Order: sequence, then C-alpha cells, then structure tokens
Amino acid sequence: MNEVPTPVAEDRLPYQQRCGFVALVGAPNAGKSTLLNQLVGTKVSIVSPKVQTTRTRVRGIVMTEDAQIVFIDTPGIFAPKRRLDRAMVKAAWNGADDADLVVLVIDAGTGITDEDLAIINQLKDQNRKAILALNKVDKVADKEKLLRLSQDLFAHDVFTDVFMISAKKGAGTQDLVNFLAAKMPDGPWMFPEDDVSDMPLRLLAAEITREKLYYQLQQELPYSATVETELWEERKDGSVKLEQTIFVEREGQKAIILGKGGKRIKALGSEARKELEAIFERRVHLFLFVKVRENWGDDPNRFAMWGLDPNA
Repeated sequence: MNEVPTPVAEDRLPYQQRCGFVALVGAPNAGKSTLLNQLVGTKVSIVSPKVQTTRTRVRGIVMTEDAQIVFIDTPGIFAPKRRLDRAMVKAAWNGADDADLVVLVIDAGTGITDEDLAIINQLKDQNRKAILALNKVDKVADKEKLLRLSQDLFAHDVFTDVFMISAKKGAGTQDLVNFLAAKMPDGPWMFPEDDVSDMPLRLLAAEITREKLYYQLQQELPYSATVETELWEERKDGSVKLEQTIFVEREGQKAIILGKGGKRIKALGSEARKELEAIFERRVHLFLFVKVRENWGDDPNRFAMWGLDPNA
C-alpha cells in the first residue's frame, strides 16, 4: 500500500485505460465495509457488530483488465446526534458527491428502513442516480420477497440497476465489479496496479486493533473508544514495532479493557497482532496502552486524523 497516490502513465499499456470513483453508501450495518473487503480481496476497512464502525472514508482499489475502480467506503448515514456523528455523516455525503457512481447498499433481510428512505430522498434532492446493491440475500429464503423489495425501491425513481449480492460470501459481487468497470470513464489509473488502498499503514494498524476491541467487548464497551498508532519503528530484521494507545472517556472503561490482571488487553493484543502480521506479511511487535481522555470525540486533532470536518 502506498500512502501517496502515484498517477500511472496512460501510455504504459496498449489499451485505453479507464479509472473512476464509486461511493458505497448506506445505513449503518448494511454491509458496506464487508462488501469493500470482498471486492478488494483483502482487509482495508474494519468490520464489527457495532453500528457506525467506519468513521472516515476508506478507499479500496480494484483492478480489472483495463479499468481501475476506486471504491470509497463511507461511514453509515444516520441521524447524527453528536459532533463526531455529524462529521461522519458529512464525510459520507462528501464521498458520494466526489464519486462518478454511487452504490446504495441495503440489507435485504431488514428491508427498507427509515434511514434507507432518508438516503434515497437525499439522492433525489441532489438529482443523483444510484445503483442498488441488495445485500445479505443469502439470508432471505423467500425470493419473491426480494423481487417485491426491489420493485418497491425502484418505484422511487433513483436506481438505474440492481444487483443481488452477499458481500460476506461473495455471491454476485463479481457481476457488480464487471458492471462498474464498464462504466468507468476513460483516463489514466491513479494508483499502481498492486495497490489495494491509499490508507496510511499507521491508521490501518490502529483500525485493526479497534476492530478487535469491538469484537472482544461488544456491548461492554460504548462506542466512545478510539485507537491511535503512536510509534511505528522499522527493525533491521524486517519486523516492525508498533505502540498503540486506546483512548477511552472514563476510568471505568479503562478497567474493562485491561481486564482482571491485564488478561483482556493481552488477548486483544494477540488477536490484533495476528491479523496485522497477516496483512503486512511480516512479524509485528505490538504494545498496547490504555489512557483516559475525556471528551476525545470533541478534539479537533482526532477529526483531522480521520479526515473529518470538526465543524460539520
């Protein structure tokens, strides 16, 4: 992964190159991050049972024979209550505004929610068309229900096409890629062919640990926790030393993460290290610390780190 995109010369290949941006939008837990990881073929966006896990726009890069598709995984669009929530929702809509195409991901098992309708109405107000991706269709036994759901959604006159997919299992996702690749505008590739994301490695490492934190604690830990990579040290043997700090808002939350005798944070570190080593393909020495930082969600420095607007 390169942290700075490097445009690729248009004349390097004998055929016309195409490149464009596709925004994945939807309500929280619709499966956008799972879909992005499936399309890219590796973990570039974290996934957890908690809603609103994605906090900023994550870009994943998919290559076909002559097209480069830059997918933008946006935070789930919902009714914001806090400053961080407002910044996340604004980032989601900015991602849609910047994209050549928009894919609205809807959980087929849940059906049309108020959040889905709010997104559809916003697209109408912006005079934007979208591609419908009905996700988790493997969990819907009644195929007539899927057809009715698709018809109800098309009645809103926002969607141009529909794809029935299972982001988790990969069903239907290649058809979606092929369709999008054919729609990309002519132009040079923006990233080298072997890149899968433009996310800085320090941020990706922090996100992986945050994902494991959510999986380990689930309902025990509130949404208000974050992880920062404060040290990235390359070692002569090819390994890397990482020091990360988990920030929480109260002392009681710190005790939950540490666990009795430090057992929970050790287990958390072990899980995070295993996945980081798999992603980075080298040994990782991971050291975790927990600190209390009250109201970190109102700190402009945190917003800047995620590429969010604190004044949203």
